[in-house]
Amino acid sequence: MDPINIIVLLNIIGTFGANISGAKRGLKSTVSEIREKPKTFLQKLPPVVSMLSLVALILAVFQIGTLEYLEDYKIIRYIGLIVYLVFSWIQVWSFKILGDNYSQDIMIKKHHDLITKGPFKFIRHPQYICQILLDIGATAATFSYIVGGLALIEIPIYIMRASLEDKLLAKHFANKFSDYKKKSGFMIPFIG
Repeated sequence: MDPINIIVLLNIIGTFGANISGAKRGLKSTVSEIREKPKTFLQKLPPVVSMLSLVALILAVFQIGTLEYLEDYKIIRYIGLIVYLVFSWIQVWSFKILGDNYSQDIMIKKHHDLITKGPFKFIRHPQYICQILLDIGATAATFSYIVGGLALIEIPIYIMRASLEDKLLAKHFANKFSDYKKKSGFMIPFIG
């Protein structure tokens, strides 16, 4: 197996293990804990696309759905690997910082806090921009045209989802969110 693909596979295992506790918390949200949960296709579509991307990446590790690995393009693969590794772990950090506020669904819980520390100090939706960037990095690292196509689909979906979350946070945290919004970027630091 290709050394870059081995590192990608080990990272998939590592980040999956690191995210398992957050995923359990996100799945355990009961109706009694929820203050508001909008009905929208943005509840289920983004996690499905991310799961398809993960499956495509696992296949890419075994060179299924990839372009040929030519020596001339190895530098692109190394740069992609670095981008993939960095943003996959920033995403893990984002989920850990959210703590009990983490949910796979878009919702405001009854005891919800506005998180403004860690990566959230600079951008309001680090988990989404990280997902996009780690998939772009994974595309370059593995030359997977399937992961690349899914990454392009993710961009508008995550922008719409993040916009909806901003509206919910503005509604429930009013002035506190307004102040936070002035100090943070939407998905890029200091922009939006």
